[in-house]
Amino acid sequence: MNPRVIDAKPDVDFKLKLTFSNGEKRVFDVKPYLNTGRFTELKNSAMFSSVVCTLGSIQWQNGLDLCPDTLYEESEPYIKAKV
Repeated sequence: MNPRVIDAKPDVDFKLKLTFSNGEKRVFDVKPYLNTGRFTELKNSAMFSSVVCTLGSIQWQNGLDLCPDTLYEESEPYIKAKV
């Protein structure tokens, strides 16, 4: 089982700075999702910035969420990530 999200902060260019329960800091790029279904709502910067941690994952004000395993496996270590 992958670590869970304990902190999430919106960043520039539709990226999220995530801190996981194992102490790792990683960057997740939301851009690939922005043209899919209700994820288009996240193109609104206020909506994108409404991200919060919940139950080891993240969720936006509109109810959209992402699996914590996806967030971990598809993110890059913060130090190496191009933000």
